Amino acid sequence: MAQNMTAKQRAAQVEAARRREEAEKKRRENAARTRKIFTVVVCVILVLALGIPTVAIMAMGGAA
Repeated sequence: MAQNMTAKQRAAQVEAARRREEAEKKRRENAARTRKIFTVVVCVILVLALGIPTVAIMAMGGAA
């Protein structure tokens, strides 16, 4: 069946495969970027969650 394809059909098939590869690469890059952003947000939340009570405790009486 592959032997019966014309050069135009082969070129179209190669072009379609290239587009699929580019779309998959873009999807992977977006997923990696989203994962990095999520990690940074979680780290900021943890720092605030641990830091604010510590500062509050120090201000309420630990610093006197």
